[in-house]
Amino acid sequence: NNLNLPKVTEEDGCLLAGFNEDKCLRKISSGLYTFQTYLKYIQETFISENQNVESLSYSAEHLARTIRQMVINPEEVIIPDAATQESLHTKLKSTNAWTEKITIHLILRDFTSFMEKTVR
Repeated sequence: NNLNLPKVTEEDGCLLAGFNEDKCLRKISSGLYTFQTYLKYIQETFISENQNVESLSYSAEHLARTIRQMVINPEEVIIPDAATQESLHTKLKSTNAWTEKITIHLILRDFTSFMEKTVR
């Protein structure tokens, strides 16, 4: 897939070997902020689960803000600007129902994976 969803890698300092708290927290916060646009897309597309996705999105944003405050230099946390978010949102929109379902599945799968890896 070409969604460029946030992923936790060895270089992010979150894994046991080479753990770096500040670097890891920056990655987690940046990743959660990036996922906001994707979650907004799901909220608009997956109407039957709108409330659940809205709750998930709110919680993820709250967590991103909280973690950002824990970083030594909060301004180093990457928060996508409005133009980037709009461009991504436009790219995600599809008229094909099948593509829409697959996109939602991939976003939720990668969000779950991202969250699982940050717990370690």
